[in-house]
Amino acid sequence: MLTKSRLLGLAFAAADTLLELTADGQVSLAIGAGPCPASPTADHWIGLPLASLVGKAGQKPVADAIAAIQPNVRLTPLDVLIVCDPERVRRARVRLFQLPELAPLVCCAIAYDGAPFNLAVPIAPPMLDPGRLLSRVRDDLCRAVPGPELAVSFVDVAGLNTPGEAHLRAAARIEAVLQAASIDGASAARLAPERFAVVRAPGDDEDLAADIHEAGAAEGLALPVQTSQVTLSPETPTGATIRALRFALEACIRDGGLESAGTAFSDNLSRTMKEADRFRAIVRDRDFALDYQPVVDLATGVTHHFEALARFGTRPPAASIHLAEELGLIEGFDLAVAEKVLRQLRQPGFGLTRVAVNVSGASLGADTWVDGLLRMTATVPDIRRRLLVEVTETAAVADIEAATRRLKVLRDAGIKVCLDDFGVGAASLDYLHRLPADTVKIDGRFVREVATDSRSQALIGHLVGLCTELKLDVIAEMIEHPEQSEAVRKLGVGFGQGWLFGRPAPEPVAAGPSKDIPARRRGEVAAWG
Repeated sequence: MLTKSRLLGLAFAAADTLLELTADGQVSLAIGAGPCPASPTADHWIGLPLASLVGKAGQKPVADAIAAIQPNVRLTPLDVLIVCDPERVRRARVRLFQLPELAPLVCCAIAYDGAPFNLAVPIAPPMLDPGRLLSRVRDDLCRAVPGPELAVSFVDVAGLNTPGEAHLRAAARIEAVLQAASIDGASAARLAPERFAVVRAPGDDEDLAADIHEAGAAEGLALPVQTSQVTLSPETPTGATIRALRFALEACIRDGGLESAGTAFSDNLSRTMKEADRFRAIVRDRDFALDYQPVVDLATGVTHHFEALARFGTRPPAASIHLAEELGLIEGFDLAVAEKVLRQLRQPGFGLTRVAVNVSGASLGADTWVDGLLRMTATVPDIRRRLLVEVTETAAVADIEAATRRLKVLRDAGIKVCLDDFGVGAASLDYLHRLPADTVKIDGRFVREVATDSRSQALIGHLVGLCTELKLDVIAEMIEHPEQSEAVRKLGVGFGQGWLFGRPAPEPVAAGPSKDIPARRRGEVAAWG
């Protein structure tokens, strides 16, 4: 066997294509396979610069390597994209070596990796925003009972937001890579211009960083990529997982770094589980208090009813209730509040007192809360006429039709219904149109400046007009000054609540009339309208 043939066989065992290059990088000899079936051999490369045969990202590294090569010095292999045709490229590894007796000629060996692929910018599904990503994760976790774990990869692509056509095309390629890597092909989100999150199967071992790097290289860009990943177990309560994931996403959006995202998730998941256990104990032991704030008739100053407000010692009540809503614990708490209110209404001396009981829109997602309230009042059905159910967090009402049926059951039983925090958005109007109610409470944000701000006056005036047409009573909350009270009264608001009329107190004690409002009798409690 000829030595030349033996050496050639050894060379082809390590490479697909062998080239000889001139000192300026032109191909002077080419044997072996071409990059694609349309070019089965590489001899058509003779006379072309090697740098012109590779993609944009590899052109400078190849030219620099040829210029710097020295005899008998082994260079680091170069990973490049070899151009097959105007539409397709192929991944390859290039090795260069120079023998002293052949200098200034350079030996080049090319080994291909994978099949040719299309260079055109792919079209991917739109990226999710953080809120829709959380909803997608929540839906996936709720379907897994039990089911496979999920993983969320956080991805940072430095320099991606640089102006220029190449960066725009690279961003489109990277978004396509991320969507393709997501669990259903459409569960990747853009958190910031250079930061992403992707819902994946935890067993997916695809090298996401390498895929993103290659997507950038296809546009001639060398973009540094950093990734981290957290695992979401279906055995952990969904609410706790979503809450912890939300903190992790917020850490990413704040540019805290990917490491902080993983830390934020782990730390907040642990803290959330402890808070959930503590809140369950609060509900179980009824370890919370109720304060009662009066709601007065603005025309007379007479106390109309009270709103029962939960208190958790030194902990902010809004934060505790929000936690319960996020973790799916609010229904049990809402029932515990109703139980305490009913116990208060049965006390001697409170036989005429009327109280508004808050219920989260999330508690109307099933029959449990309504059935529980009716069961607690079944032995004394007349007490139902002294109750007003104030629906808070209407945005949490997932099934409007089902919630409508449940609220109708309450009204048929003699219990009044109020929609809390009513505003001017399309959602508020939709709830007003579809949910049965007797009263609406105007969001305090509109009341705060009503005495001096014409826009607030116009908004409240229109809301009152709408409610009047629908035969609904209107309550304005957060009234602290006589000027606010007078302004909303002139706009047609019938009832007011706020520190002007009385601060929350441990018992429902009727507030005296304001000196600016006539009253029939100090401390008198008016009947429901």
